[in-house]
Amino acid sequence: MTWESFWQTIVDYFSTNVWNIVTFFSVLVIGFIVIKIIMMVVRRVMRARKVDEMAIRFAAAILRFALWLLLILILLSILGVPVNGITTAFSAAVLSIGVALKDFLSNVASGIILIGSRKYKTGDYIQVSGVEGSVIDINFLFTTLKTPNSTQVTLPNSTMVNSPVTNLGAYPIRRIAITFTVAYESDTKLVRETLLHVMNSCPLVLEDPAPACNLKNLGESSIDFFCTCFCDNADYWDTYYYIMDHGFDECKRQGIVFPFKQIELTNKQPVPMPIAYPKGLEDAPKKTRKKGKEKLTVDDWEDLSFLEMTVKLKEQAAYEKKTREEEKQRKEASKKNASSKKK
Repeated sequence: MTWESFWQTIVDYFSTNVWNIVTFFSVLVIGFIVIKIIMMVVRRVMRARKVDEMAIRFAAAILRFALWLLLILILLSILGVPVNGITTAFSAAVLSIGVALKDFLSNVASGIILIGSRKYKTGDYIQVSGVEGSVIDINFLFTTLKTPNSTQVTLPNSTMVNSPVTNLGAYPIRRIAITFTVAYESDTKLVRETLLHVMNSCPLVLEDPAPACNLKNLGESSIDFFCTCFCDNADYWDTYYYIMDHGFDECKRQGIVFPFKQIELTNKQPVPMPIAYPKGLEDAPKKTRKKGKEKLTVDDWEDLSFLEMTVKLKEQAAYEKKTREEEKQRKEASKKNASSKKK
């Protein structure tokens, strides 16, 4: 086929199907607008019903894929392409892909189950398969956790569905359990009263259920007291460390002995140790870390009105200006410190 005949074929197609082409682009534009409106309405309705944000994103992704697939099939039918053959081929392809990617589809199905069951939500602190952390995201395939040491752990959704999950943030209050080990010669009544006084002195500990302290175990060289109390879920770690710190201090004040293994070594002549930095450490200006706002995604911009979008842009510009000024001041301060040290 020569170039002239190919070009003539294209011209003939457009001349004979001009109305189909006009209809094609009209339906494309209208379909695009309708999809945007449907997505916006669905998000607003789900947020009005206080649906979890992860569930909204998950449902929006599935709905967007289905709407675009429907629009593509309509556009192909307008151009005269036989849709029945495409749907048959698509079904066969989906079946073959499903057999090859059964683990992938298993994770997708598990993600749908997790979103639908709503056993946990964003921010909940959970334990699963030896991993614990706060839930930060659930997508089609994986659940992402943020551990207490600020590391990110990604678990397959099938693992989340098929493994026991302990949700420590499911209820508004949480129990604290701490074991204190003391010597056998200790006065058990005094130990119990001291530890109860420590728990009751903490303003974060709830009065109902009341704190409790009981003798739990008789060990080989010590006895164990089991202390329990309840606090708000958000105050767990502050309450825990308060009881540990003040409990240890109050027991020492009351003369309660904590047994521990110890080895005594005696060295008559000290061994000289080399010092690599004889001047010692000097105070240095701390590194300034930017704490900027997270960038909005495309989906977030869709939900903003023109006025809200203007406000967001102004806030971002003001924050960037403030960050530049702070960086400039930090550099000037470091220069002054360097010049003063030289003098």
